[in-house]
Amino acid sequence: MLTNSTLDTLRALKLTGMADAFTQQREQPTTHDLSFDERFALLVDREATYRENRRLTRLLQLAHLKQSACVEDIDYQHKRGLDRAQVASLAACDWIRAHANLLITGATGNGKSWLASAFGNQSCRHGLSVRYERVTRLCDELRIARGDGSYGKRLIALAKTELLILDDFGLKPMTQGERHDLLEVIEDRHGTRSTLVTSQLPVASWHEYVGDSNTAECPSLRPGYLSRYDH
Repeated sequence: MLTNSTLDTLRALKLTGMADAFTQQREQPTTHDLSFDERFALLVDREATYRENRRLTRLLQLAHLKQSACVEDIDYQHKRGLDRAQVASLAACDWIRAHANLLITGATGNGKSWLASAFGNQSCRHGLSVRYERVTRLCDELRIARGDGSYGKRLIALAKTELLILDDFGLKPMTQGERHDLLEVIEDRHGTRSTLVTSQLPVASWHEYVGDSNTAECPSLRPGYLSRYDH
């Protein structure tokens, strides 16, 4: 009865990992030889691991990454201009904590979206919030948000995300409204959050593509990035 009461209390306190570990300890005779301190340390460690796994799962769900990818699976044999040391440095996610930006450019099929998803996955593993958005789809959603009154709320949510991935920038011509919306998103994040942009267009062509001097001069849309991959 006392054991059941303890388990109920642990679960009521949302100490699920500790409750599961306590149950396992009772079912494994080998743990009975451990001291109280050792057994208690195992319970605490299990609870910490349980919470970390739940947080990672939640962050990955909210990120909506396009692909399941991780930096450990990056293929350096294929000649794409990837530098192993630079990738390792970026994988530490210090650039995100410093609110810097990352631009990945290259031809179709060179794995830009996959690489962006890998950095997004790594960021989640570091406990950072991530959001993946295709630029064309995001522009459509912001246009709809203007009509249904959720535009401001949508901008606030994007501004709070620690790493925003904008995939496939420059796929199609932008309208004046889309340029304005994109500027709003990036301006809200400049200097306070990090943005990762992938594009088929070389960075030198972005000014001409945007076709609007105000938007093109936005710091995150000109060569003021932390790093860049040109495939």
